Amino acid sequence: MTGSLILGSVIFLLLIISVRERIRLRSLREKDWSYIGEGKASPISEALTGLIGVAGGIYLTLVVLTTFLELQLPELVNLWGVSLEPLAAVSIFLALIQPYMQRVLNAWRRL
Repeated sequence: MTGSLILGSVIFLLLIISVRERIRLRSLREKDWSYIGEGKASPISEALTGLIGVAGGIYLTLVVLTTFLELQLPELVNLWGVSLEPLAAVSIFLALIQPYMQRVLNAWRRL
């Protein structure tokens, strides 16, 4: 039970940090179109939509790759008392760290 609570807390913290970084990256890329007068989604909703979209794309890619390579993966993996589908867990993890990897790559390109 304690392991599940810790794992859930860590995942929630990573989610918040990743969404915050996605909001920061989007604000740097996006122009201010508010003077036009059309409705605009909030930065949090855009960041969450991006997070889910990236995780879904990674998941689909991993499913196609494992099917093509005919890999045998377990249906569920137990981590600290929480059962997770391995491909879904990997895709969420990669989607959470994606904005930070993008920041590292951008800093590396500037060198």
